[in-house]
Amino acid sequence: MTINIEKRTLHGKQVKVRNRIPKHWLTLNGETINAPDDLPRRFVIHSDQHQTGMYAPFHSHDRGQLLFITKGLIQVSAKDNGHWIVPPQRAVWIPPFIEHDALTINPVQLHNVYLSADICKALPTNCQVVTITPLLRELIIKMATFKTYYDESGPEGRLVDVFLDELQTTPEVPLYLPQPNDQKLLLITEALQLCPADKRTMEDWGSALGLSPRTLARKFKQETNLTFGQWRQQARLLAAITRIAQNDSITNIAQDLGYDSQSAFISMFKRALGKTPGQYFERN
Repeated sequence: MTINIEKRTLHGKQVKVRNRIPKHWLTLNGETINAPDDLPRRFVIHSDQHQTGMYAPFHSHDRGQLLFITKGLIQVSAKDNGHWIVPPQRAVWIPPFIEHDALTINPVQLHNVYLSADICKALPTNCQVVTITPLLRELIIKMATFKTYYDESGPEGRLVDVFLDELQTTPEVPLYLPQPNDQKLLLITEALQLCPADKRTMEDWGSALGLSPRTLARKFKQETNLTFGQWRQQARLLAAITRIAQNDSITNIAQDLGYDSQSAFISMFKRALGKTPGQYFERN
């Protein structure tokens, strides 16, 4: 059985959809094996690459999934819970049974690390983007060469132990954009994602939607855990990362996102992520 691919339109863009994932779908080191949920090992790695526009619809795994990007850019969404942008040398952690999708923004090379449910008890219970340290990166690359049924009591199993210890301490990266459920708030967030430079205030939105600015601000904080200003800045930050990955100029990005100057945009970016836009996609 093969994976069927069909073209659909998603958020106004033409994408290729993997609309069926068969039971036997992984080939590792020449071995055809069951889907990773069924393997009697603590972890399995599946390395892959996708072109721009590949879309995997909402699905879930019995295992936790660490989606490590070595090249390109991908967007991962959790159902009814916002989305994450995952650039190179970072990974998104997806706990077991969390329904999620994935959209390739730029051609990607990646390693999918699937971890057993027992291991996941020591890991975060929420999705998040994490930094892949140089040590984690080298461990993942090495473990990708293991046979499917590696010796858990031997050197390979001990290397997995080191990987798990390191994974538990890797820091989260603020690349998450939560989505509200309230329909009026969704009108705001969808407008800001379509036009990040939109400078309308809470007063402007409240007048347009028939709500007081105070009520609107309170509901925004309740549903997203961010203030309106924080959410708008985060939307701009994720839009900026996408544009940088597509080699757009910093001058154009700053202007299109509503910043008064290139230096103001660079300062915001560095405050949020600890690096300038030019440094961010450099190898760790």
